[in-house]
Amino acid sequence: MKCIIVDDEPLAREGLRHLIMKNGNLELLNSFNSVAPAEAFLQENDVDVIFLDIEMPDDSGLEFAKNINKKILLIFTTAYPQYAIDSYEVEALDYLLKPINQTRFDKAVEKAAIQMKLLQTHKSTFETSNEIFIIIKAERKYHRILFKDIIYLEGLKDYVVIHTKKDKFVTAMNIKTLHIKLPAEVFLRVSKSYVVNMNVIDSFDRTTIFIDDLEIPIGRTYQNEIHKHFLG
Repeated sequence: MKCIIVDDEPLAREGLRHLIMKNGNLELLNSFNSVAPAEAFLQENDVDVIFLDIEMPDDSGLEFAKNINKKILLIFTTAYPQYAIDSYEVEALDYLLKPINQTRFDKAVEKAAIQMKLLQTHKSTFETSNEIFIIIKAERKYHRILFKDIIYLEGLKDYVVIHTKKDKFVTAMNIKTLHIKLPAEVFLRVSKSYVVNMNVIDSFDRTTIFIDDLEIPIGRTYQNEIHKHFLG
């Protein structure tokens, strides 16, 4: 995957460069200390992944993220944990806190590789739904997906990934449109990018829903509604 770095700190850029060089899934095309030259580079070059800082003296990584091509995967790299929720509102793939170790970095890159593969090879189409299941067409087959088997929906750019107990399906549909087709008493919108099956939630706090080893962020605008729904 072709990537670039956008970070105003020279040591942070060098650290990311070393992490990238040790990961066999990445090719570093360029590194920038501010948003403007990165924007110019993106106009002339194809990039798959951006490692993006959030707080820079003259720029905001979050604002930059709102204006880039939706096909590019974003991984934020920052020293500030308070921006985590905001990062998912701009559909960031992951959020890495500095200092970043190789294991955590590689996990984020693996997630990026999986997402790219899903979009390239496993696209499906939504066909129909009823009270207990939806029908998805993928690889020349019609798949009946029971609502009870859906763990969560993940909005990914112009697609939705349907995560079930056994498989994943990618459909070219807005997450809001697909959410409407699911029973409202079971599936809860928890952020701009996630809809969760309430029956599989293990625990939650103000900002995060936990399902087994999964941690799904709760968007700021959804926090009060979710806590009111569960706690009254």
